[in-house]
Amino acid sequence: MSEEMTRHVVLMRHAKADFPDVDDHERPLAERGRKDAPRAGRWIASSGATPDLALCSTAARCREAWKLAVGELAQRPRTVYEDRLYEASLGELIAILNEVDDEVGSLAVIGHNPGLHALADALAGEAEGDTLARMNRSGFPTAAVAVLTFIGSWKSVEHGVGKLTTFWTPHD
Repeated sequence: MSEEMTRHVVLMRHAKADFPDVDDHERPLAERGRKDAPRAGRWIASSGATPDLALCSTAARCREAWKLAVGELAQRPRTVYEDRLYEASLGELIAILNEVDDEVGSLAVIGHNPGLHALADALAGEAEGDTLARMNRSGFPTAAVAVLTFIGSWKSVEHGVGKLTTFWTPHD
């Protein structure tokens, strides 16, 4: 694939988690999360940005949300469970994107806030309509999905490189 091709980044925050007496990393989805995650998957399927590769946090709530969401896609992307996505900072998230192989045209990242919101905001040098304002007003709630596009290599991902094309929440 050409380094100058248009690439898609699909950022999905895990769905609503429960708060049982377990370590944060092992928190499962709440009932609402188990309903919202498949809705997010259906929205991703209808968006036209079906990922070739998914990088998913190893946290239980992310793994469970992605399992429910990916079941709604016509074609399942290869999924890599990435420890570094748990509690990742903006700089760490950009570094992870910079490591993606240029054979990947569309990438999904399933992770956490505040990192995903910061990443979407930082990458969005421009936005379709009011998508950036809506995303920033909402605070990137659970099961929300942002889709950005950019032209170039994954190694070129940096602040302002992309365009926020769509932002969806399960309660829009």
